[in-house]
Amino acid sequence: MSEKKIKIVAMTACPVGIAHTYMAAENLEKAAEKMGVEMKVETHGSIGIENELTPQEIDEADGVIIASDTGLDKSRFVGKPMISKGVQAGIREPEQMIQQIIDGQASVYGNAKDKQQVQAETKRNKENPIYKHLMQGVSYMVPFVVVGGLLIAVALTLGGEPTAEGIVIPENTIWSTINDIGGAAMTFMVPILSAFIAYSIADRPGLVPGMIGGLIAADGSFYGSETGAGFIGGIISGFLAGYIALSLKKLKVPKALQSVMPIIFIPILSSLAVGLLFVFVIGQPIAALFSGLSTWLASMQGSSEILLALILGAMISVDMGGPFNKVAFLFGSGMIAEGNYRIMGPIAVAICIPPIGLGLASLVMKKKFSKGERETGKASLTMGLFGITEGAIPFASQDPLRVIPSIVVGSMAGSVSATLGNVGDRVAHGGPIVAVLGAVDNVVWFFVSVLIGVAVTILMLRLLKKDIDQGEPVISAADQVQPAGQPAASPANETKTAADPTGNENVEISKLTDILTEDLIELNLNNATKEGAIDELIAKLAKHQAITSEADFKAAILAREEESTTGIGMNIAIPHGKSAAVKEPCVVFGRREEGIDWESLDGSPAKLIFMIAVPADNKNDAHLKILQMLSRRLMDDQFREALLNVTTKEEAYDLLKTVA
Repeated sequence: MSEKKIKIVAMTACPVGIAHTYMAAENLEKAAEKMGVEMKVETHGSIGIENELTPQEIDEADGVIIASDTGLDKSRFVGKPMISKGVQAGIREPEQMIQQIIDGQASVYGNAKDKQQVQAETKRNKENPIYKHLMQGVSYMVPFVVVGGLLIAVALTLGGEPTAEGIVIPENTIWSTINDIGGAAMTFMVPILSAFIAYSIADRPGLVPGMIGGLIAADGSFYGSETGAGFIGGIISGFLAGYIALSLKKLKVPKALQSVMPIIFIPILSSLAVGLLFVFVIGQPIAALFSGLSTWLASMQGSSEILLALILGAMISVDMGGPFNKVAFLFGSGMIAEGNYRIMGPIAVAICIPPIGLGLASLVMKKKFSKGERETGKASLTMGLFGITEGAIPFASQDPLRVIPSIVVGSMAGSVSATLGNVGDRVAHGGPIVAVLGAVDNVVWFFVSVLIGVAVTILMLRLLKKDIDQGEPVISAADQVQPAGQPAASPANETKTAADPTGNENVEISKLTDILTEDLIELNLNNATKEGAIDELIAKLAKHQAITSEADFKAAILAREEESTTGIGMNIAIPHGKSAAVKEPCVVFGRREEGIDWESLDGSPAKLIFMIAVPADNKNDAHLKILQMLSRRLMDDQFREALLNVTTKEEAYDLLKTVA
């Protein structure tokens, strides 16, 4: 009976994402085949993720190899033996890396508990794409909430003064400037939430309409409302923008329009559709609803104080700074002007209960909150002390069906307690900060009411929330943020194929010789220096009328060389640049048998030089696919040897035809 074949999965990536990524993948695959190992390599290049690993392939793998010089998300591989090195290791020592997996020398990444959580998250995201898109938006929103809220808290604490109009920070002070900066960060909260929900659904074409839709949702002046639609409106606009953009992406359009659809037509049409829908369809009912609520609250004066306290507590907490919250807050502020401080007192208590309750709950009930959520909880707790209800939004966005009922009941309990204790608030603000600054009547009962509301909130969370290790984890904001340059997977991404990296049906470039002719081949470069060879190859491009300015394109080439050498080793150099001087994508090939010092990573002189020229405004990345194919092909020793030994341009051209 034959032994079970070893299975290994791998990921490769380099900062530029053009050559080394694919060279490492090619060498790993060749080494695996030679060693009798089954391997699949996922590449993270300039055109995104290709050959993506499936959960089943990862689960069946005996080990993982990562050859990357960039930050890749490794969470999928928790519990797997892993070898992680730079991309050069994948090119130069693939056999050694594979052998380490075979010999059991690889360390296990993460632990079993983490693995269960990642598997549960993967399953949940697959089964519930709505949840995945929502979490993507929340992950990008959280930093704005935290930074803005804490800056405002600092400004209020150190520079605030209690007045009849609320806690006021004197103008033209450092504290007013800090408060303004914090306020600016908070204004991005809803647009960012909306934008990245749309981005998760439709990729880049959804980003602009999502941002615009979120801005309109947050600004009630667009549809005649004093309060805006808050974070709930941001969620609505994000999903609207995302699915409208995704629908437009699926439309069949003439070839001439394909390249401009994702950068012009889809964002413009989606933004217009979302904006008009929100202003004329969604916004008007919102404005009418909250105008009616204000009138209704005013009519309740003189009725049951307990009933009013219950209503105000619920409104303050249900959308955490959104329209319901604002209507209740404005009602309480109006009562202060009339000398009635007992309406604002319960509101001041209810304002701080959601962020304080959730902050404390995340610290004392660790089984119900992820590590990332516990970190967010610390900021939420701090924001609650300064009366910033928005500190609870990250938790409510992630698990609304359990969190919102918990904080609503807690705030109602605290509000009723404050009413029974005759708590008053003489300024239009809430949270313990107003009590510390002396603006609260019956301070002791104020804090008792806050504690009652927080205790009820924690009790509700204990009853409603499940432990995160019981198959229903809550994804934290910190866990969701993607590494720089790596967009989250989305249905839009999944529809792309390896043969069509741009997502368009018709790709003009299908092989290297589509952008390289015999006239762009020079088998005997005269210059023995790097810059001299660059000048010689650029001159051929100019003679071929592929560029309009030799100087401008040379500047682009040299700028790329300054970032890092394009001498990739094995006697190969691939200088490349984007410039407005380039008319259309093209390649020029030069050879110098004596070699040229290109400061290659392995110290070898460059004998085979491929210069890539790309227009600055090029939106079609099909040429990158050719470069990837070239990088892979150059890993073949026989191909390189044949290219070094050809004697005519015709022979070289025929050989390069095989790069496809």
